[in-house]
Amino acid sequence: MLINRILKHGKKSLAYKILYRAMKKIQQKTETNPLFVLRQAIRRVTPKIGVKTKRKKKGSTRQVPIEIRSPQGKALAIRWLLGASRKRLGRNMAFKLSCELVDASKGKGGAIRKKEEAHRMAEANRALAHFR
Repeated sequence: MLINRILKHGKKSLAYKILYRAMKKIQQKTETNPLFVLRQAIRRVTPKIGVKTKRKKKGSTRQVPIEIRSPQGKALAIRWLLGASRKRLGRNMAFKLSCELVDASKGKGGAIRKKEEAHRMAEANRALAHFR
């Protein structure tokens, strides 16, 4: 799933290279198992609750908080991690991805900020939860 999200213009072998180089950099930086760092980063970024737009009769829309299930939450986490790593300043994608994964596993970085923003939106619109 992660490889297919890294994928650009159908170049899967390049996506594999990017991921493996990022894993090697994580191994050098943290001196721990890079798969553990990857799993921990995804677990920390996975949102529990989000908002969904619901339309009312007269054209108005409301942001209704909804609970996010595990597969959808994991997909969002991967998307946010890759988006944050693409926005980072750095040399190449493998370097940016490794930095973002290490930061996310420690509980900081752009993807964690995105998760907290989603949780804040859901908390702000908690009064609309009965519109589910």
